[in-house]
Amino acid sequence: MSIAERKGRQRAERESRIVAAARLIAEREGWDAVTVRRLAEEIEYSQPVLYSHFENRDAIVAAVAVEGFQELAVALREAVHGATGQQDALENVAKAYLGFAVRCPALYEAMFTLPTDLRFADAETRPELRAGFEALASAVAPFSVDVENVTETFWAALHGLAELERSGRIRPSARVERIMLVVRAIIASGSSSLDPSA
Repeated sequence: MSIAERKGRQRAERESRIVAAARLIAEREGWDAVTVRRLAEEIEYSQPVLYSHFENRDAIVAAVAVEGFQELAVALREAVHGATGQQDALENVAKAYLGFAVRCPALYEAMFTLPTDLRFADAETRPELRAGFEALASAVAPFSVDVENVTETFWAALHGLAELERSGRIRPSARVERIMLVVRAIIASGSSSLDPSA
C-alpha cells in the first residue's frame, strides 16, 4: 500500500469515527450536545483535526444525514422486496419509513430538519439521497402514471406522520390505520389518473 493510499484510508477512518461519535451523542443526548469541542473530546482528536475534515458542525450533520439516507434506502428496498404484492409493497414501505423515523430520531432529524447544505430535487442531488426517493417511487409506480409527483406526495405524507408521531402530537397506536389511509389514497389517485372518464 502506498503512502497516499494509507493516508487516504486513515483520513476516511477519522471521518467515520467523527460521524459515528456525532450520531452516538445525538441519539443519547440530542443534537444540541453535538459540538466540535465535544466531538474532539469524545474521539480524542484536537479540534483542528476535526476542522480539517469538516468545515463546521453543519457539515458533520450533513455527513450523518447522508449515512441516514443510505440506511433508509436499504430499509425501503428491503420492504419492497419482502412484499407479496404491489399494495403490500406500498404498505411495507410506509411502515418501514415510519419505523425508521421512530427508531432513529436523531438520525431522522439530521436528515430532514437540521440545517445542511444537502440539495434535494435538483441535478446536484447526491445519489445517496436519490436512492431513498427511488425506493419510495418503486412502490408508488404501479399505482400512478405521475410517479414523481405522487412519490413526493407520499413522502410528504409519511414525513408529516413521522414528525407528528415523533413529537407526540398524534397517537402511535393508530399508525397502522393512518398508513392504510395514505396507501388507499395513493391507490385511488392512480385509479383516477388512469381512468379517462375521471
